[in-house]
Amino acid sequence: MIGIFLWLRQGEARLGREFNTTGRCYPQRHYMVDMERQLERLEQMVERGEYFCVNRGRQYGKTTVLSLLKRRLEGRYLVFSVSFEGIGEAPFASAETLAYTLLELFGDNIDYGEAKLASEAVRELIGETLSSCREEKLSVLKLSKIVSRLCTVSGKEVVLLIDEVDKAANYSAFMELLGMFRDKYLKRPERPTFRSVILASVYDIKNLKRKLRPQESHQYNSPWNIAADFDVSMEFNRADIAGMLEGYRTDYCVGMDIQTMAKMLYDYTSGYPFLVSRLCKLLDEKVAGTEGFPDRNAAWTKEGFQEALRLLLAEANTLFDDLRKKLADYPGLRRMLYELLYEGKSFPYNTDDEILDVARMFGYIREYEGKVMVSNRIFETRLYNLFVSEERIHSAY
Repeated sequence: MIGIFLWLRQGEARLGREFNTTGRCYPQRHYMVDMERQLERLEQMVERGEYFCVNRGRQYGKTTVLSLLKRRLEGRYLVFSVSFEGIGEAPFASAETLAYTLLELFGDNIDYGEAKLASEAVRELIGETLSSCREEKLSVLKLSKIVSRLCTVSGKEVVLLIDEVDKAANYSAFMELLGMFRDKYLKRPERPTFRSVILASVYDIKNLKRKLRPQESHQYNSPWNIAADFDVSMEFNRADIAGMLEGYRTDYCVGMDIQTMAKMLYDYTSGYPFLVSRLCKLLDEKVAGTEGFPDRNAAWTKEGFQEALRLLLAEANTLFDDLRKKLADYPGLRRMLYELLYEGKSFPYNTDDEILDVARMFGYIREYEGKVMVSNRIFETRLYNLFVSEERIHSAY
């Protein structure tokens, strides 16, 4: 009883939904934008039989969109949805161990997850293979044959989703697996295989190749060169943000000016999903109820927004921590951003430039009138403050 009472007091009968900035979003639990536009485009790509990578920066909603896409495809397709998150390093020791692990993840899907409606023939095939093979015995070639058999007996076309591909970034075993997918894609008129393979990662596969063999001249010769271009916008626009705020306003009867709030959120974030949700979460949970903003009506104002922005720019969060890590990992990236922001230099937006390509991939820059710009005002301010602070520290010694 005490726990229930405290939950009601702290959440003011929160109606079961909140703004989420950690992990996958669920429509019944979290305030979300309408993803219909993105999901329709992704579904069309699957229907065309395309292989592709959902390649966007950190905390861009990739896992959420894969989850929603999986639900959308179920019924028409047998969907295997797996993730490299949490499987450790051992599976990447060799192509054989990775092939065996992937089949184990298929089996886990059948037992507990997305593919639980798989036919008995599919269940038997995977179960018998796992029982008869040790990890070092399941070659990529044998896995290729199993995939063909699986797609033959499934009764439906099969779609494979692989999330957190960045975990495989430093392992050649994953490139061998991609090579198998590519070979089967090219031979699919004669040999059954997946209808579509969809990867989700921050790094695109070209950059995975670069990380593996950075000194080799053929570093761009990726086995994923069969992939279709992924040009689906994952940023939130003002209408997206306004729709999410409308659900919140309805739940709590907040008298906010939705269009004004949506404009401010977009103007400062350029629609970066984490930053939009984080500002909303701070407004709801950290600003509302404070001395200057005693309730939600007071918080969801221009003044409340500025307070949430101040809190965001001062806090340590996973996105900003990753930004600092990337600056340390890529000295050329740090130097370019330093010269752009602190020294006021101008750079033409050239996608053939390796550093600019990396900055674009991480979501740190965008193109404006042929020039490089930091992708949003929050990144710009955070980076500038970091460079100013570093300069002061260095000048003191």
